[in-house]
Amino acid sequence: MKFLFINGVNLNMTGTREKSVYGERSLEEINSEISAYFKNDECTFFQSNIEGEICSAIQRGNGYDGVILNAGAFTHYSIAIRDAISSIDTPVIEVHMSNVHAREDFRHTSVLSAVCRGVVLGFGKNSYILAAESFKL
Repeated sequence: MKFLFINGVNLNMTGTREKSVYGERSLEEINSEISAYFKNDECTFFQSNIEGEICSAIQRGNGYDGVILNAGAFTHYSIAIRDAISSIDTPVIEVHMSNVHAREDFRHTSVLSAVCRGVVLGFGKNSYILAAESFKL
């Protein structure tokens, strides 16, 4: 299978930012672990702090079996990212490493969930793995 993993704003700081929430592994280390787990599949990784670049990456999602998206804070207000998800045929799963419902109230709302196949949250790096595994069911 072919997976596209997209990480949004501030996720490049994973491993150094709020370690109690996001853990101590860098995004590069997490991506390496995901690649090792899916060694028989094709995994492509993209990260940007720029909303339009994330939209463009999503639009390139056609041709993949699934898109795994952690939009970071854009989850809570980006209609542009929501529209990009709606513009492709490839299913998208929204992912969060933390349990956003156990955090600040503003994190409880996602403008993306309604246009995604599903949501996986609260399992750290395993949220990505669980999301990608769901495409194999």
